[in-house]
Amino acid sequence: MKPAPPVERIYDLASLSEAGDEVQIAVTGDDLARLADWAGVDRVDRFEGGITLRKLSPTRFAYDAVLSGDVVQSCVVTLEPVRTHIAKSFARTLHYSPRAARPEGVVTLAAGEEEAPEEIASTRYDLAGPLLEEFSLAIDPYPRVPGVTYEPPEGEGDGSESPFAVLRQLKEKGG
Repeated sequence: MKPAPPVERIYDLASLSEAGDEVQIAVTGDDLARLADWAGVDRVDRFEGGITLRKLSPTRFAYDAVLSGDVVQSCVVTLEPVRTHIAKSFARTLHYSPRAARPEGVVTLAAGEEEAPEEIASTRYDLAGPLLEEFSLAIDPYPRVPGVTYEPPEGEGDGSESPFAVLRQLKEKGG
């Protein structure tokens, strides 16, 4: 289970004017260490997001964001530090629907609706949430130092101990 998100920026979408709004989020200091722990990386050197909000209707809102960050992870082969720059732009449509409240952990998927609006049960919305989601999805789960490849130790990886090799031996003995 992931720890609680290290940053939160609650915004009342009900107060959003027709002109929209722009919000900047920058994580600094100890919050960067909490973000690294939350994301499961060695270190986060920078995390910034710029969000543009627009009111599409009294119950629909456009959320456009630009995310930028720098992370340091350990190479899965050499354990040397791997520095990665993350830069992403993404957009979401938020739909306020008081009926959208669901029990914790319940996710409802609509078949065939890839770009369906995100249903929100309150106009008090955490603007940092989508930034954190996209950030965690952009992190390489198997970082490697450039040019490094995994070489199995001698005697391993030749397939003789694979489950299929064992099945083949059993089949040859039995029949």
